[in-house]
Amino acid sequence: MIDQVLLSSSDRNIVDCIRLAQEYQLGIELMAFAFPHVLDGDWQGMVARYKQLLQPIVGARSMHGPFMDMAPGSPDRRINTICFERYQHAIRIASELEIPIVVFHANFIAAIHTLEYRTGWHQRNLDFWIPVAEYAQQYGVTVAVENMWEFDPDIIGDLLKEINHPNLRACLDLGHAHLFGEVPFERWLESLGGLIVHTHMNNNDGKIDIHMGLTHGVLDYADLLPKIRALPAHPTITLEMDEVDFMKASLAYMKLAKPYQPELP
Repeated sequence: MIDQVLLSSSDRNIVDCIRLAQEYQLGIELMAFAFPHVLDGDWQGMVARYKQLLQPIVGARSMHGPFMDMAPGSPDRRINTICFERYQHAIRIASELEIPIVVFHANFIAAIHTLEYRTGWHQRNLDFWIPVAEYAQQYGVTVAVENMWEFDPDIIGDLLKEINHPNLRACLDLGHAHLFGEVPFERWLESLGGLIVHTHMNNNDGKIDIHMGLTHGVLDYADLLPKIRALPAHPTITLEMDEVDFMKASLAYMKLAKPYQPELP
């Protein structure tokens, strides 16, 4: 089976990512609309520009939604209102760009290891994500909730299973699971397996969330990738790295329609 690979594209490197995506028939994940200065600025102009840029892309499309300072399920209703409005805005942008998956962070505060916080967080997030899923459904978009600081996959898994909405699924970030998770990787797959529609992949040093290429770090992707490919939903894969060279070198791990051929020195 061919991997559905996307390149994580910022406004800084979008042209280079488009070029690489065209060469290997890859997809694109847009990062630009994750940032408040864009959403509060000329986002209409950026949407128009990206419509043109994405025309030659034959692979899958996804988009990273706002994440900085977002606190879905906050006990503060005014904070919740801001989060909901930001997420609605991102969903509408994704729909306009014909992007079927938008990624949002769960943003559980992992430093609070109390049953009271976890139970309250779960209930508040039930109330938060149900209308988000219903809103996304109206626009033909699936929201994928990404693990960040969550130390236990059931934090997200239990929430999504209870809501059980087809437009609310999971994005598994393998680097985050390794850095912040307190259980073996197999537990992430057991808890989230059938819910995972999208993944983020990069590598790190086991200490800091640096987004390196798959060949540079402590994660063994030769071992991890077969487990991801065995998931029932056959999730898309975003190479979430800052540098296009890291993405390009990481293609050697992927099963592509056009196999990656490294350039000779």
